[in-house]
Amino acid sequence: MQAPHRGPRVLRAADRAAVAWKNGGGVTREIAAWPPGAGMEGFAWRVSLADVASDGPFSAFPGVDRTLTLAEGAGMDLTVAGAPRLVDERYVPQRFPGDAPTDCRLLGGPVVNFNVMYRRGTAPADTAVVRGSLAVSCAPGETLLVVPLEGTAELAADGAATALGRYDAALARGPFIAVLDSPGRTAVVRLGDGGRQGRPGRRRNSVAGVRGL
Repeated sequence: MQAPHRGPRVLRAADRAAVAWKNGGGVTREIAAWPPGAGMEGFAWRVSLADVASDGPFSAFPGVDRTLTLAEGAGMDLTVAGAPRLVDERYVPQRFPGDAPTDCRLLGGPVVNFNVMYRRGTAPADTAVVRGSLAVSCAPGETLLVVPLEGTAELAADGAATALGRYDAALARGPFIAVLDSPGRTAVVRLGDGGRQGRPGRRRNSVAGVRGL
């Protein structure tokens, strides 16, 4: 049996650079991507925070699905492939095709979105927003990403605790098991590496490997 990996890699929010959107309509701060160093056209998956300060279209990503979670602000009135999609509740993941034409109208000023993008059919991704004390895990060939969206959190594995501030991230490759203590809302994302076929976002034994304690 393969032993769990020891310790997550910590990615501090303060170390991220702001980069203009692909279409120039906003700013993104990449948290992590696979493979490491992949550009906007070559990732299997990419997780980021996006600042949206004005109305306008989202960038299109052919062959990519997107899970978007409102983290700050009043929300957005989206039109996705001609269909209305109201995003006005924080911390609720919303899934839609990243290549569908998407227009955004802000409901009450700028917003910050937690954004997970993954290649359709090749890089499965599960996103959950949780709070409290929970066991989190990922299997071999998977990556677990933990990002506090509201307040702070602590991730404990192998007797060592990692403190995370808002928008910091803990990144671990499977097999990995830890206990997450999150008084506020924290995003927990489990991602495939893009090396096998699978339905994007398919729920396996539990969403993002989360179990209540």
